[in-house]
Amino acid sequence: MSEGTSLGMEDLSQDDIGTIEETAEDTILSRQTSVNLVPFVGQRFVSQEAAYEFYCSFAKQCGFSIRRHRTRGKDGVGRGVTRRDFTCHRGGYPQMKPSEDGKMQRNRKSSRCGCQAYMRIVKRADFDVPEWRVTGFSNIHNHELLKSNEVRLLPAYCSISTDDKSRICMFAKAGMSVRQMLRLMELEKGVKLGCLPFTEIDVRNLLQSFRNVDRDNDAIDLIAMCKKMKDENPNFKYEFKIDGHNRLEHIAWSYASSVQLYEAFGDTTVFDTTHRLDAYDMLLGIWLGVDNHGMTCFFGCVLLRDENIQSFSWALKTFLGFMKGKAPQTMLTDHNMWLKEAIAVDMPQSKHAFCIWHIVAKFSDWFSVLLGSRYDDWKAEFHRLFNLDFVKDFEERWREMVNEFGLHTNKHVISLYALRNFWALAYLRHYFFAEMMSTSQAESINAFIQRFLSAQSQLDRFVEQVADIVDYNDRVGAKQKMQRKMQRVCLKTGSPIESHAASVLTPYAFGKLQEELVLAPQYASLLVDEGCFQVRHHTEEDGGCKVVWIPCQGHISCSCYQFEFSGILCRHVLRVLSTNNCFHIPDQYLPTRWCGVSSSSTNTFETATMKDNSEKIHLLESLASTLVTESVETEDRLDAACEQIAMALSRVKDLPRTTHNSIDIAYNCPSESLILQDVEEADGIIRFTVGNSHESVTLGKLKERRPRDIVEISRKRRHCSGPCCLSVQ
Repeated sequence: MSEGTSLGMEDLSQDDIGTIEETAEDTILSRQTSVNLVPFVGQRFVSQEAAYEFYCSFAKQCGFSIRRHRTRGKDGVGRGVTRRDFTCHRGGYPQMKPSEDGKMQRNRKSSRCGCQAYMRIVKRADFDVPEWRVTGFSNIHNHELLKSNEVRLLPAYCSISTDDKSRICMFAKAGMSVRQMLRLMELEKGVKLGCLPFTEIDVRNLLQSFRNVDRDNDAIDLIAMCKKMKDENPNFKYEFKIDGHNRLEHIAWSYASSVQLYEAFGDTTVFDTTHRLDAYDMLLGIWLGVDNHGMTCFFGCVLLRDENIQSFSWALKTFLGFMKGKAPQTMLTDHNMWLKEAIAVDMPQSKHAFCIWHIVAKFSDWFSVLLGSRYDDWKAEFHRLFNLDFVKDFEERWREMVNEFGLHTNKHVISLYALRNFWALAYLRHYFFAEMMSTSQAESINAFIQRFLSAQSQLDRFVEQVADIVDYNDRVGAKQKMQRKMQRVCLKTGSPIESHAASVLTPYAFGKLQEELVLAPQYASLLVDEGCFQVRHHTEEDGGCKVVWIPCQGHISCSCYQFEFSGILCRHVLRVLSTNNCFHIPDQYLPTRWCGVSSSSTNTFETATMKDNSEKIHLLESLASTLVTESVETEDRLDAACEQIAMALSRVKDLPRTTHNSIDIAYNCPSESLILQDVEEADGIIRFTVGNSHESVTLGKLKERRPRDIVEISRKRRHCSGPCCLSVQ
């Protein structure tokens, strides 16, 4: 309880207000607030706002906040407001108010407890100069006051300045998360972690207020924006549905580049429907996939008013229309029963599976309290069950797990077992999922989706921002692919199979196969029948996988079904091939979707323009390779090369850009970047192959070289029987 000067509201009659006589020594005209002063009867202020600021500063110092309470008079009527009461934020009691439909509001928690602390001011005009005087003040509270580090968290003190609002809006447009915004502003202002004058909730509320706009007009603008994009690019696709009240019910769209990517990599997709656009109360659905370099690619987007079978059915049919009726072989979704039913009806040929990370995310609510200290052990056992290879092993281990943890009657365990065909890998390994069920791909997909959620804008701008995100992702992806090609391929086993795979597969796919190839020697291969091998780890005495190999038919398969599941041969198959003198992987086991052929080459980019530019691109890459080789020999050469390259790059950047497609041609040309198919040096003239190995380009006679030292002598001329890559350190 805090005590102070007390003059109760009931102690002042209406005649007393504004008529208390004070001596000159007792009156102070407070033009500025000061936390060192305590309000007192007779104190004067030039305005209501000055009085409010003064009392607010006093309250913050004491450990509470204030709010405006009763007034007498009205602004613009008669003499206007003549009295104002400021009270403690916990003054009064909560009141239940009926809503517009006549129902009582829900009983929400309130901090009000009838606190009597207050300050009253009245308006007086001496010699026609208006001023406000304190006529009542009490600092007696019926609750504990907050400490200095707690009081700043009260809503009244969590104010966001105009400048901070502008910066937050700018950060939101840049796609930053709320936590990133807060941390950046803490660093800018030089305050400790969590010591900004506003909290994460305040920032989220501010962003929500930015989005509280006219939904109906926004929907009209969205449709108009889609029509505009369609007029600009006929390959842009969109579809929408209007309900009986002439409101936007659903809308879906896909970009031209997305349709092209789907033609090449639409064999397996993720349809994420776990997020909403809260400002418009619409479900956000995103179709995603993975390309031959293991990078997330965007296929389409949909906004749904309702979450039911009919809505999902509309979305799936619309998506199929965008993609010329081509359904994916497999589709990953969240654990949604309505979506499950819709896929069964509209995409019956597609294998539907649940994303395991969405299921695991619910375990804490389902089992943490039930299992207590055994929860971590049960979760670890579930992960072992999820990764099992064989159905028989899964069924046995599942029964053991249920018995061990006593979960026979648990509804969630019963439901998981009933739906095991949708999530357990033992039941899914027969189907191709392109590694999208791995943890790394799940994290990549989630990071991609977060960029969409950070697009804080109106609906029409949302479509444009999604287009910007997709375009940016394509450009970054193309750059990363180029960088991967420039890196030297590191062969770890010396196996001819490894060299063959490195020349065909993309770096991402080759890395996956190389992991299996490195582990293959740890396995024993035993011939048990004609064309049938038993392959097991050298530490195991029985069990293992069954590999069937028929060389005359070029057929090979393994009971682990890794190739069917990921498109990458398993260590068991590689062990059988290597021990039976097979030095190349059969072509049918090098899937086109994992080969080093760009997505664009299978689509509209395989045009005359690309063919015309192909040799130029080969030449440019070879020139760059030769430039590096010649420049690193001396410091003078390196300095001269850097200077000339900087000038050339500056000139290229000054030239006008063409379409986005031409940039993709440069990045995705069929050649391996910085690879010399054949390099010869004779009489100071360097020749190298461009395109056809029988055609060569001469760079001309080079400068006479200075005598080489021992290190230079050790760098012999390179004669590559196969592709050899130069790595720039």
